[in-house]
Amino acid sequence: MPEPVVLLHSHGLSGSQWRKLAAELEARGRRVLAPDLTGQGTSEPWPEPEPFSFRIDVERVAELARGADVVGHSYGGLVALHVARAVPVRSLSLYDPVAFGVLAPDERRELDALDLRWDDPERWLRTFVEFWSGRGAWDALREEARAEFRRVAWVIREGVRTLVDDRTTFADLEVPTLLITGEHSPPPERRVVERLRGKHVVLPGVGHLGPVTHARDVNPLILAHLA
Repeated sequence: MPEPVVLLHSHGLSGSQWRKLAAELEARGRRVLAPDLTGQGTSEPWPEPEPFSFRIDVERVAELARGADVVGHSYGGLVALHVARAVPVRSLSLYDPVAFGVLAPDERRELDALDLRWDDPERWLRTFVEFWSGRGAWDALREEARAEFRRVAWVIREGVRTLVDDRTTFADLEVPTLLITGEHSPPPERRVVERLRGKHVVLPGVGHLGPVTHARDVNPLILAHLA
Protein backbone atom coordinates (compact mmCIF):
# COMPACT_ATOMS: atom_id res chain seq x y z
CA MET A 1 0.00 0.00 0.00
CA PRO A 2 1.34 3.51 -0.82
CA GLU A 3 2.79 5.40 2.13
CA PRO A 4 0.28 7.97 3.46
CA VAL A 5 0.77 11.72 3.71
CA VAL A 6 -1.71 13.75 5.78
CA LEU A 7 -2.12 17.41 4.73
CA LEU A 8 -3.66 19.80 7.30
CA HIS A 9 -4.92 23.18 6.14
CA SER A 10 -4.91 26.68 7.60
CA HIS A 11 -7.86 28.37 9.32
CA GLY A 12 -10.56 29.55 6.94
CA LEU A 13 -9.40 27.29 4.12
CA SER A 14 -9.90 23.58 3.44
CA GLY A 15 -7.99 20.49 2.38
CA SER A 16 -8.20 21.78 -1.18
CA GLN A 17 -5.51 24.36 -0.38
CA TRP A 18 -3.05 21.49 -0.92
CA ARG A 19 -4.32 20.38 -4.35
CA LYS A 20 -1.03 21.16 -6.14
CA LEU A 21 1.06 19.40 -3.53
CA ALA A 22 -1.39 16.50 -3.43
CA ALA A 23 -1.08 16.04 -7.21
CA GLU A 24 2.71 15.99 -6.98
CA LEU A 25 2.65 13.49 -4.12
CA GLU A 26 0.23 11.19 -5.92
CA ALA A 27 2.45 11.35 -9.02
CA ARG A 28 5.21 10.01 -6.77
CA GLY A 29 3.08 7.11 -5.63
CA ARG A 30 2.00 8.49 -2.25
CA ARG A 31 -1.47 8.16 -0.74
CA VAL A 32 -2.78 11.61 0.16
CA LEU A 33 -5.28 12.39 2.92
CA ALA A 34 -6.33 16.05 3.11
CA PRO A 35 -9.28 16.30 5.53
CA ASP A 36 -11.39 19.40 6.01
CA LEU A 37 -10.90 20.26 9.68
CA THR A 38 -13.83 20.69 12.05
CA GLY A 39 -16.46 23.18 10.93
CA GLN A 40 -14.52 24.17 7.79
CA GLY A 41 -14.69 23.25 4.13
CA THR A 42 -17.21 20.44 3.65
CA SER A 43 -17.15 19.40 7.32
CA GLU A 44 -20.32 19.60 9.39
CA PRO A 45 -20.76 23.22 10.58
CA TRP A 46 -19.83 23.84 14.19
CA PRO A 47 -22.83 25.37 16.04
CA GLU A 48 -22.36 28.83 17.55
CA PRO A 49 -22.17 29.45 20.52
CA GLU A 50 -21.02 25.94 21.49
CA PRO A 51 -17.39 26.06 22.70
CA PHE A 52 -14.74 24.52 20.48
CA SER A 53 -11.08 23.65 21.05
CA PHE A 54 -8.25 22.90 18.63
CA ARG A 55 -7.78 19.69 20.64
CA ILE A 56 -10.95 18.33 19.02
CA ASP A 57 -9.12 18.41 15.68
CA VAL A 58 -6.06 16.80 17.28
CA GLU A 59 -8.21 13.90 18.48
CA ARG A 60 -9.95 13.64 15.12
CA VAL A 61 -6.73 13.58 13.08
CA ALA A 62 -4.54 11.45 15.36
CA GLU A 63 -5.51 7.99 14.14
CA LEU A 64 -5.59 9.18 10.53
CA ALA A 65 -1.99 10.35 10.92
CA ARG A 66 -0.58 7.35 12.79
CA GLY A 67 2.56 6.22 10.94
CA ALA A 68 2.12 8.89 8.25
CA ASP A 69 4.12 11.88 7.10
CA VAL A 70 2.20 14.96 8.25
CA VAL A 71 2.19 18.38 6.58
CA GLY A 72 0.55 21.39 8.22
CA HIS A 73 0.06 25.11 7.61
CA SER A 74 -0.63 27.60 10.43
CA TYR A 75 -3.51 26.10 12.47
CA GLY A 76 -2.94 22.80 10.68
CA GLY A 77 0.70 23.00 11.76
CA LEU A 78 -0.26 23.29 15.43
CA VAL A 79 -2.65 20.35 15.07
CA ALA A 80 0.17 18.37 13.42
CA LEU A 81 2.56 19.08 16.31
CA HIS A 82 0.06 17.89 18.89
CA VAL A 83 -0.80 14.84 16.79
CA ALA A 84 2.91 13.94 16.73
CA ARG A 85 2.91 13.96 20.55
CA ALA A 86 -0.16 11.71 20.63
CA VAL A 87 0.76 9.04 18.04
CA PRO A 88 3.90 8.01 16.14
CA VAL A 89 4.35 9.86 12.85
CA ARG A 90 7.14 9.51 10.29
CA SER A 91 7.87 13.20 9.80
CA LEU A 92 6.49 16.73 10.06
CA SER A 93 6.61 19.45 7.40
CA LEU A 94 5.24 22.67 8.87
CA TYR A 95 4.71 26.18 7.52
CA ASP A 96 4.16 28.81 10.24
CA PRO A 97 2.67 26.48 12.87
CA VAL A 98 0.85 28.59 15.48
CA ALA A 99 2.65 26.99 18.44
CA PHE A 100 2.57 30.13 20.56
CA GLY A 101 3.49 28.18 23.70
CA VAL A 102 7.17 28.59 22.75
CA LEU A 103 6.99 32.39 23.11
CA ALA A 104 8.23 34.18 26.20
CA PRO A 105 5.61 35.99 28.34
CA ASP A 106 6.64 39.44 27.10
CA GLU A 107 6.46 38.25 23.48
CA ARG A 108 2.94 36.96 23.97
CA ARG A 109 1.71 40.54 24.33
CA GLU A 110 1.93 40.81 20.55
CA LEU A 111 -0.88 38.25 20.38
CA ASP A 112 -3.22 40.80 21.95
CA ALA A 113 -3.62 42.15 18.42
CA LEU A 114 -5.75 39.08 17.67
CA ASP A 115 -8.38 40.66 20.00
CA LEU A 116 -10.75 37.82 20.92
CA ARG A 117 -13.82 40.00 21.70
CA TRP A 118 -16.89 38.69 19.88
CA ASP A 119 -19.02 41.84 19.96
CA ASP A 120 -18.65 42.31 16.19
CA PRO A 121 -17.75 39.16 14.17
CA GLU A 122 -16.98 41.18 11.04
CA ARG A 123 -14.54 43.35 12.99
CA TRP A 124 -12.96 40.25 14.48
CA LEU A 125 -12.48 38.62 11.07
CA ARG A 126 -10.86 41.78 9.71
CA THR A 127 -8.51 41.86 12.72
CA PHE A 128 -7.67 38.18 12.33
CA VAL A 129 -6.95 38.31 8.60
CA GLU A 130 -4.92 41.50 8.88
CA PHE A 131 -2.86 40.13 11.78
CA TRP A 132 -1.60 37.44 9.42
CA SER A 133 -1.51 39.23 6.08
CA GLY A 134 -1.23 42.94 6.85
CA ARG A 135 -3.41 46.03 6.70
CA GLY A 136 -5.96 45.94 3.88
CA ALA A 137 -5.82 42.15 3.52
CA TRP A 138 -9.49 41.69 4.48
CA ASP A 139 -10.71 44.13 1.84
CA ALA A 140 -8.36 42.59 -0.73
CA LEU A 141 -10.01 39.17 -0.42
CA ARG A 142 -12.52 38.08 -3.05
CA GLU A 143 -16.08 38.34 -1.74
CA GLU A 144 -16.48 34.57 -1.91
CA ALA A 145 -13.45 34.19 0.37
CA ARG A 146 -14.87 36.74 2.84
CA ALA A 147 -18.20 34.88 2.76
CA GLU A 148 -16.48 31.62 3.63
CA PHE A 149 -14.64 33.28 6.52
CA ARG A 150 -17.98 34.62 7.80
CA ARG A 151 -19.51 31.14 7.57
CA VAL A 152 -16.79 29.55 9.71
CA ALA A 153 -15.97 32.58 11.89
CA TRP A 154 -17.08 31.07 15.19
CA VAL A 155 -15.05 27.86 14.92
CA ILE A 156 -11.99 29.88 13.84
CA ARG A 157 -12.35 32.27 16.75
CA GLU A 158 -12.78 29.39 19.18
CA GLY A 159 -9.73 27.64 17.73
CA VAL A 160 -7.71 30.83 18.16
CA ARG A 161 -9.02 31.34 21.71
CA THR A 162 -7.85 27.90 22.78
CA LEU A 163 -4.52 27.82 20.93
CA VAL A 164 -3.50 31.23 22.34
CA ASP A 165 -3.85 29.69 25.81
CA ASP A 166 -1.78 26.62 24.88
CA ARG A 167 1.61 26.55 26.62
CA THR A 168 3.07 23.41 24.99
CA THR A 169 6.71 23.97 23.97
CA PHE A 170 7.20 20.66 22.09
CA ALA A 171 10.73 20.50 23.51
CA ASP A 172 10.34 16.74 23.97
CA LEU A 173 9.24 16.07 20.38
CA GLU A 174 11.72 13.92 18.46
CA VAL A 175 10.38 13.68 14.91
CA PRO A 176 12.22 14.65 11.70
CA THR A 177 10.79 18.14 11.22
CA LEU A 178 10.97 20.74 8.47
CA LEU A 179 9.98 24.24 9.59
CA ILE A 180 9.26 26.91 6.97
CA THR A 181 8.35 30.55 7.44
CA GLY A 182 8.16 33.56 5.17
CA GLU A 183 10.24 36.70 5.35
CA HIS A 184 6.97 38.65 5.67
CA SER A 185 5.20 36.35 8.14
CA PRO A 186 4.23 38.15 11.38
CA PRO A 187 7.19 38.55 13.80
CA PRO A 188 5.65 36.36 16.55
CA GLU A 189 5.25 33.55 14.03
CA ARG A 190 8.83 33.85 12.77
CA ARG A 191 10.00 33.51 16.39
CA VAL A 192 7.85 30.41 16.83
CA VAL A 193 9.52 28.76 13.84
CA GLU A 194 13.00 29.74 15.07
CA ARG A 195 12.41 28.08 18.46
CA LEU A 196 10.89 24.78 17.41
CA ARG A 197 13.29 21.91 16.85
CA GLY A 198 13.98 20.96 13.24
CA LYS A 199 15.42 22.16 9.95
CA HIS A 200 14.58 25.84 9.40
CA VAL A 201 13.93 27.61 6.10
CA VAL A 202 12.98 31.29 5.60
CA LEU A 203 11.54 32.09 2.17
CA PRO A 204 12.43 35.61 0.92
CA GLY A 205 9.54 37.80 -0.17
CA VAL A 206 6.88 35.37 1.11
CA GLY A 207 4.22 35.85 3.80
CA HIS A 208 2.07 33.68 6.03
CA LEU A 209 0.01 32.32 3.14
CA GLY A 210 3.08 30.96 1.38
CA PRO A 211 1.68 27.44 0.80
CA VAL A 212 -1.15 29.03 -1.19
CA THR A 213 0.50 32.06 -2.81
CA HIS A 214 3.96 30.54 -3.37
CA ALA A 215 3.30 26.82 -3.73
CA ARG A 216 6.05 26.66 -6.36
CA ASP A 217 8.56 27.63 -3.64
CA VAL A 218 7.05 25.76 -0.69
CA ASN A 219 6.13 22.43 -2.28
CA PRO A 220 9.65 21.45 -3.46
CA LEU A 221 10.93 21.91 0.11
CA ILE A 222 8.23 19.62 1.46
CA LEU A 223 8.76 17.02 -1.28
CA ALA A 224 12.52 16.98 -0.59
CA HIS A 225 11.91 16.50 3.13
CA LEU A 226 9.51 13.64 2.52
CA ALA A 227 12.03 11.99 0.19
